[in-house]
Amino acid sequence: MPDKLPMSRDQETGYLAATEKTRAIEGYRHEKFILRRKILRFLMRYIGFTMLARVDTVEGLEWVPRSGPMIVMINHIAFIDSLSVMTWYPRLITPMAKKEVFDYPLVGIFPYLWHVIPVERAGVDRQALRKAEQVLQAGETILIAPEGTRSPALQQAREGVAFLAARTGAPIQPVAIDNSQGFPTFPFSRRWWQPGARVRIGQPFRFRINTERPHREQLRQMTEEAMIVLARLLPEHRRGYYAGLIDRPLTLVEFITP
Repeated sequence: MPDKLPMSRDQETGYLAATEKTRAIEGYRHEKFILRRKILRFLMRYIGFTMLARVDTVEGLEWVPRSGPMIVMINHIAFIDSLSVMTWYPRLITPMAKKEVFDYPLVGIFPYLWHVIPVERAGVDRQALRKAEQVLQAGETILIAPEGTRSPALQQAREGVAFLAARTGAPIQPVAIDNSQGFPTFPFSRRWWQPGARVRIGQPFRFRINTERPHREQLRQMTEEAMIVLARLLPEHRRGYYAGLIDRPLTLVEFITP
């Protein structure tokens, strides 16, 4: 008798899919980074956001699920935006950031210690997307600024968020940041006495699609609708490219309750 019975085509497809998922999960071990990230977040909260920057308000914490994969999508105004979310979002996040941040003087050690995913902004960085997919397959949270650069108002976004959501089925949580410009600064400077940053966490959502490989037009529509959700959380002067689309019906977005 043979040692193993031959697989049917469906069984072989399922086996290969399960193997691919297992390998993805093995590529990211969240427990390796928990302690160091908690220490770094403590330092950010009680030193960075006490002596160098301020967050005045954080709204919408009730929308954050306690577990499961999540794509946190933010607008990007200033240097402290991702740091603000990493500090005040209740869960430990794996951010994606341009690879140049690893070369910053002094602070460049921080993304290395946190295990930030470096992104090559010229073209599509498939390796970065693969690493982000591994984090999501492990049931954890990533952070993306889909515009790919800083701007005082929303610019047209790239399609990485839509791609990852389609590939993994992970929900998306929009987080709007306002008034973060001018930080970091020093206590008693003029900026210090002005209002601090504001973080507004929105209701998570999924896309109504039935494929892991949406075509280009689907990705474009998914990206546009996700950015409209984000724009609705921002004041009017921050909506930029999406200001004229703010009332457009959302046909692919399905809001979920944690």
